[in-house]
Amino acid sequence: MNDAELRSLADRLALERLVVDYAYAIDERAFERLDALFMPNAYIDYRAMGGIDGRWPQIREWLPQALAIFPAYMHFNGNLRFDIDGDVARGTIACFNPMVLPTVDGVPGETMFLGLWYHDRYERSADGWRISERIETRCYDFNTPEAFRQAMRASR
Repeated sequence: MNDAELRSLADRLALERLVVDYAYAIDERAFERLDALFMPNAYIDYRAMGGIDGRWPQIREWLPQALAIFPAYMHFNGNLRFDIDGDVARGTIACFNPMVLPTVDGVPGETMFLGLWYHDRYERSADGWRISERIETRCYDFNTPEAFRQAMRASR
Protein backbone atom coordinates (compact mmCIF):
# COMPACT_ATOMS: atom_id res chain seq x y z
CA MET A 1 0.00 0.00 0.00
CA ASN A 2 1.41 3.41 -0.90
CA ASP A 3 1.45 6.57 1.22
CA ALA A 4 -1.60 8.12 -0.49
CA GLU A 5 -3.67 4.98 0.16
CA LEU A 6 -2.58 4.86 3.78
CA ARG A 7 -3.44 8.53 4.27
CA SER A 8 -6.87 7.97 2.68
CA LEU A 9 -7.55 5.05 5.05
CA ALA A 10 -6.36 7.06 8.05
CA ASP A 11 -8.61 9.97 7.04
CA ARG A 12 -11.65 7.68 6.67
CA LEU A 13 -11.02 6.12 10.07
CA ALA A 14 -10.65 9.56 11.65
CA LEU A 15 -13.92 10.74 10.06
CA GLU A 16 -15.74 7.61 11.21
CA ARG A 17 -14.42 8.20 14.73
CA LEU A 18 -15.57 11.83 14.58
CA VAL A 19 -19.13 10.79 13.66
CA VAL A 20 -19.22 8.09 16.34
CA ASP A 21 -17.79 10.45 18.96
CA TYR A 22 -20.61 12.89 18.15
CA ALA A 23 -23.25 10.20 18.74
CA TYR A 24 -21.71 9.13 22.06
CA ALA A 25 -21.33 12.70 23.30
CA ILE A 26 -24.99 13.42 22.54
CA ASP A 27 -26.28 10.12 23.96
CA GLU A 28 -24.16 10.38 27.11
CA ARG A 29 -25.23 14.02 27.51
CA ALA A 30 -21.56 14.98 27.57
CA PHE A 31 -22.17 18.12 25.56
CA GLU A 32 -18.81 19.63 26.54
CA ARG A 33 -17.10 16.92 24.44
CA LEU A 34 -18.78 18.31 21.32
CA ASP A 35 -16.55 21.39 21.43
CA ALA A 36 -13.65 19.21 20.21
CA LEU A 37 -15.73 17.84 17.32
CA PHE A 38 -17.00 21.05 15.69
CA MET A 39 -15.12 23.94 14.16
CA PRO A 40 -15.68 27.01 16.39
CA ASN A 41 -17.95 28.68 13.84
CA ALA A 42 -19.55 25.56 12.34
CA TYR A 43 -23.02 25.86 10.85
CA ILE A 44 -25.57 23.30 12.10
CA ASP A 45 -29.12 22.90 10.83
CA TYR A 46 -31.38 20.65 12.93
CA ARG A 47 -34.64 22.12 11.59
CA ALA A 48 -35.69 19.02 9.60
CA MET A 49 -36.36 17.22 12.90
CA GLY A 50 -37.90 20.17 14.73
CA GLY A 51 -34.76 21.87 16.00
CA ILE A 52 -32.99 25.11 15.17
CA ASP A 53 -30.15 26.19 12.93
CA GLY A 54 -27.23 28.45 13.65
CA ARG A 55 -23.54 28.64 14.42
CA TRP A 56 -21.91 26.25 16.88
CA PRO A 57 -21.99 28.55 19.95
CA GLN A 58 -25.78 28.99 19.63
CA ILE A 59 -26.36 25.28 18.99
CA ARG A 60 -24.05 24.34 21.89
CA GLU A 61 -26.19 26.38 24.25
CA TRP A 62 -29.48 25.04 22.83
CA LEU A 63 -28.72 21.27 22.71
CA PRO A 64 -28.75 20.44 26.45
CA GLN A 65 -32.01 22.37 26.92
CA ALA A 66 -33.71 20.79 23.91
CA LEU A 67 -32.75 17.24 24.83
CA ALA A 68 -33.38 17.57 28.58
CA ILE A 69 -37.07 16.62 28.21
CA PHE A 70 -36.22 13.15 26.88
CA PRO A 71 -35.49 10.50 29.53
CA ALA A 72 -33.37 8.51 27.06
CA TYR A 73 -32.32 8.37 23.43
CA MET A 74 -29.73 6.80 21.15
CA HIS A 75 -28.17 7.71 17.83
CA PHE A 76 -27.23 4.71 15.69
CA ASN A 77 -25.09 5.82 12.75
CA GLY A 78 -24.46 3.70 9.68
CA ASN A 79 -24.06 3.77 5.92
CA LEU A 80 -21.24 6.25 6.28
CA ARG A 81 -20.03 7.77 3.02
CA PHE A 82 -17.08 10.14 2.90
CA ASP A 83 -15.62 12.00 -0.06
CA ILE A 84 -12.23 13.39 0.89
CA ASP A 85 -10.41 16.09 -1.06
CA GLY A 86 -7.22 17.07 0.71
CA ASP A 87 -8.08 18.97 3.89
CA VAL A 88 -11.84 19.09 3.29
CA ALA A 89 -14.39 16.32 3.03
CA ARG A 90 -18.10 15.72 2.62
CA GLY A 91 -20.04 13.01 4.38
CA THR A 92 -23.50 11.49 4.38
CA ILE A 93 -24.46 9.44 7.42
CA ALA A 94 -27.70 7.57 8.05
CA CYS A 95 -28.99 7.87 11.62
CA PHE A 96 -31.66 5.82 13.40
CA ASN A 97 -32.72 7.73 16.50
CA PRO A 98 -35.13 6.15 19.03
CA MET A 99 -36.19 8.68 21.68
CA VAL A 100 -38.12 7.88 24.86
CA LEU A 101 -40.88 10.41 25.28
CA PRO A 102 -41.40 12.25 28.56
CA THR A 103 -43.59 10.78 31.25
CA VAL A 104 -47.10 12.22 31.36
CA ASP A 105 -49.00 12.12 34.67
CA GLY A 106 -46.75 9.34 35.97
CA VAL A 107 -47.32 7.13 32.92
CA PRO A 108 -44.02 6.14 31.29
CA GLY A 109 -43.55 7.64 27.87
CA GLU A 110 -43.53 5.64 24.69
CA THR A 111 -40.65 5.65 22.25
CA MET A 112 -40.68 7.50 18.97
CA PHE A 113 -38.36 6.50 16.17
CA LEU A 114 -36.69 9.00 13.87
CA GLY A 115 -34.78 8.29 10.68
CA LEU A 116 -32.57 10.98 9.27
CA TRP A 117 -29.41 11.74 7.35
CA TYR A 118 -26.57 13.98 8.35
CA HIS A 119 -25.04 15.85 5.41
CA ASP A 120 -21.70 17.02 6.70
CA ARG A 121 -18.75 19.07 5.66
CA TYR A 122 -15.47 18.46 7.46
CA GLU A 123 -12.21 20.39 7.66
CA ARG A 124 -8.84 19.21 8.81
CA SER A 125 -7.59 21.44 11.62
CA ALA A 126 -4.36 21.45 13.58
CA ASP A 127 -6.15 19.11 16.03
CA GLY A 128 -7.52 16.75 13.35
CA TRP A 129 -10.80 16.52 11.46
CA ARG A 130 -13.71 18.67 12.67
CA ILE A 131 -17.29 19.15 11.52
CA SER A 132 -17.69 22.54 9.83
CA GLU A 133 -21.27 22.02 8.67
CA ARG A 134 -24.01 19.55 9.62
CA ILE A 135 -27.42 19.60 7.98
CA GLU A 136 -30.07 17.07 8.93
CA THR A 137 -32.62 15.83 6.44
CA ARG A 138 -35.65 13.86 7.52
CA CYS A 139 -36.34 10.38 6.21
CA TYR A 140 -39.19 9.20 8.46
CA ASP A 141 -40.70 9.29 11.91
CA PHE A 142 -42.81 6.72 13.74
CA ASN A 143 -44.92 7.05 16.87
CA THR A 144 -44.23 10.76 16.97
CA PRO A 145 -46.63 12.89 19.04
CA GLU A 146 -48.50 15.54 17.09
CA ALA A 147 -46.73 18.37 18.92
CA PHE A 148 -43.37 17.09 17.64
CA ARG A 149 -44.74 16.64 14.11
CA GLN A 150 -45.99 20.22 14.16
CA ALA A 151 -42.53 21.40 15.23
CA MET A 152 -40.93 19.44 12.38
CA ARG A 153 -43.38 20.92 9.85
CA ALA A 154 -42.92 24.44 11.19
CA SER A 155 -39.14 24.14 10.97
CA ARG A 156 -39.04 23.26 7.29
